[in-house]
Amino acid sequence: MKEFDPNFNHTVFFWLKNPDSQADRDAFVKSLSKFLDNSGYAKTKFIGTPPKASRDVVDGSFTFSLMVSFESAEAQQAYQDEAPHKLFIEESEHLWEKVIVYDSVGI
Repeated sequence: MKEFDPNFNHTVFFWLKNPDSQADRDAFVKSLSKFLDNSGYAKTKFIGTPPKASRDVVDGSFTFSLMVSFESAEAQQAYQDEAPHKLFIEESEHLWEKVIVYDSVGI
């Protein structure tokens, strides 16, 4: 993981169609890792899974989360358009049933 850049944060939550399928999980992580390793724009590169929630306010319904930071909103847009990102979507979109994105800028 590289140092967190507070300028622009991109957080993505994925719900896989078959979250109990180890083959689907492995394929998703392999494709996502390949994408992040080849991104020319992503700084922080964090892939996570939900912990066992100990509080009611914690949403652990997702299968995987992704946190990526960028030096600017323009860099994040370039990331959206780069070939590794498009390949990741092509390889993996059949695995997920839902995706939610939260973008934020530092204050």
